[in-house]
Amino acid sequence: MAALSALGPVPAGEDLPAESTSQSYFRVREVELSDQQAALHGTLVVHRGLEDLCDAPLSGADLALELAGMRQSVLDLTGAAPGDDPESVPPIAAPEPGAGPSLESAWSARWLIGHQVHVLFNVCAAVAVADAARQLRDGDGDGALLRLADATVYVRGFPAAMNHASTIPADYYMAAIRRTMAPPSTDVPLSGRQHRGYKLFRAAMKDLLALVPDSYGQLVARAPELAEARGALLEADIVDAERHVTLAYSMVHLRRSIAQRPEGPDNAVAELRLMRHRRAAQYAPLIRFGDHYIAGAVADLRHS
Repeated sequence: MAALSALGPVPAGEDLPAESTSQSYFRVREVELSDQQAALHGTLVVHRGLEDLCDAPLSGADLALELAGMRQSVLDLTGAAPGDDPESVPPIAAPEPGAGPSLESAWSARWLIGHQVHVLFNVCAAVAVADAARQLRDGDGDGALLRLADATVYVRGFPAAMNHASTIPADYYMAAIRRTMAPPSTDVPLSGRQHRGYKLFRAAMKDLLALVPDSYGQLVARAPELAEARGALLEADIVDAERHVTLAYSMVHLRRSIAQRPEGPDNAVAELRLMRHRRAAQYAPLIRFGDHYIAGAVADLRHS
């Protein structure tokens, strides 16, 4: 970070106007940045995330997935190659016992830090998927495979980052955090769908599947490596939706989402489960182990 800081001035993020209530709440901003500025801001997000992971009770599996996404984001943002000068990376100083903020302050900060890591992963995944699509159009199959693999690292990190944000007591979330994301605390109820990074990622995925719409059987017959790379990305995307269901249940049980439409399902878990089913139905013919039961049920519902 010191090397990146020395290359030039970087705008202070919160000095920039927020374009939405969601940006203001999660302390996220959008502005044109140089490569150096983007690298520094992204690295700062990773650094804050790493510091918090020293205390966050995240599972070993999720820790590995989030760290893999962080590592990939630093490589992508700085243009470094894997293994470049690892001795130059300074160690993170663990806080002294008894030092630092109260547990409640740490939990509130963790909610924001984990979401910022998630936003970073969304933006980096969107860029990786868009790069892969462009390379496929240009006939660079090997380059596309590498970028699809990078995107899969990020998407596997999505639920890990969300779990990181949620490694706080559910009672504290309900009492102190949830109410701050809905009126009268905010102008509108907040939802992950309001993050532009998420929208960019979903748009990039739509473009990729429009470019490579072949069924798994068709694609594996003509381009087996591409079929497997696309399949790994889509599987990760389904699992992200599945884990969002279980995470919501652990935090809010069967309560309605604060951003739920009146005509939606009875609760947040049911709405997220519908999103999972629609995604699984869309991807069923495109992956090796597709959920054809759900795909058939969704098709029947559409035709009824």
